[in-house]
Amino acid sequence: MAIEIKVPSPGESITQVQLAKWLVADGELVEKDQEIVEIDSDKASFPVTTPEDGVIRILAKEGETVAVGGVIATIEVSEMQNAKSKSKSQKSGDALPAPVQNTPSQSVISPPLPPSAGQSVTFHASPLAKRIIEEKHVNTGDLANAFPGKKITRKDIELFISLKKETMSAISFTGTREADRKKMTTLRLKLAERLVSVKNQTAMLTTFNEVNMEAALEIRKKYSESFKERYGVGVGLMSIFTKAVTIALKEFPQVNSMLDGEDLITPRYVDIGIAVSAPKGLVVPVLRNAEMMSIAEIELKIKELAGKARDNKISIDDMKGGTFTITNGGVFGSMMSTPILNPPQSAILGMHKIQERPIAVNGQVVIAPMMYVALSYDHRVIDGRESVSFLVKVKELVEDPAKMLTEGLDPIKLLLDL
Repeated sequence: MAIEIKVPSPGESITQVQLAKWLVADGELVEKDQEIVEIDSDKASFPVTTPEDGVIRILAKEGETVAVGGVIATIEVSEMQNAKSKSKSQKSGDALPAPVQNTPSQSVISPPLPPSAGQSVTFHASPLAKRIIEEKHVNTGDLANAFPGKKITRKDIELFISLKKETMSAISFTGTREADRKKMTTLRLKLAERLVSVKNQTAMLTTFNEVNMEAALEIRKKYSESFKERYGVGVGLMSIFTKAVTIALKEFPQVNSMLDGEDLITPRYVDIGIAVSAPKGLVVPVLRNAEMMSIAEIELKIKELAGKARDNKISIDDMKGGTFTITNGGVFGSMMSTPILNPPQSAILGMHKIQERPIAVNGQVVIAPMMYVALSYDHRVIDGRESVSFLVKVKELVEDPAKMLTEGLDPIKLLLDL
């Protein structure tokens, strides 16, 4: 019996997708819910999984554009059942005492000597994993070192192969005049189109400031361990900036606004987009109603969304909407940049690398951990006064996080009822 694998709909208004990469080979045994192909749409990338165990027959090529609902492969269920029966009978035959041979079809594999030991390492593998090892010519010695003492599964081998590809992905210069050419993904093409439209259709300006990160770093150093014990995640700078932004937007709602034709929309909520680097490119999942979240809730949500982005499991619903975006180029070493707007939003905050440098404090030169921050904004919506005042407010809150408890107001003034 053959089961058709069709392209699922990634969202409204999308009629075509691109087959980015097949994760399995034609004729390969696959298991139920196994990811078999990565799909690129103009909004997101996502995997397609198998509905049943079986042998896959691929009908569409990598890079091909396919209509939503189109058949891209079939699963031969009967062939899988025959393969399982054969594997079961072989396993019964192996019950008799026999000398162990170093072949990929054995349930125990003795790889070559690993570099960390003077004798061979043995490990167990599932039937499907043994077949993948043989078909993909996986080095069993390296595999044993990667998963010592563990029963190797299909997912372990896929992870091992993907990590190995990443380490070998750099281009080697040979002194020739050759060049690589490959088709851009649908997602990258759409991203390019949006970025160009932003530059052409908005009056984008950028204002800069610098933040003394000493207080924020001290909080992370002092409370990170106990915070992690309670919530299962550490204190990050992104959550501190996100909290500061939600408070500052309450005071400067124009920065949270956007144009819709001739109308100006100012939401009474804050949905923060967090720019995350994913294997397919930059994606911006959204923290909805971030103004209602605590630091812990923000951290947990960022961890969840970032994990989905790294695993290419981010959905279109995760990225819909957003009223303001934060991006952190500092994780890659950027000292300063001008972030580009994420339409239809009117502003985006750019964080950068923390670096110790001399500053003047009360007439004295001191060394402090400083970060440049940048706010790019659409001047059609936001005036210079509002943009600069908003960024100064974020700076004040990050430099004195205690003010976040009082919605940005001075705690002493509140105490004195001033």
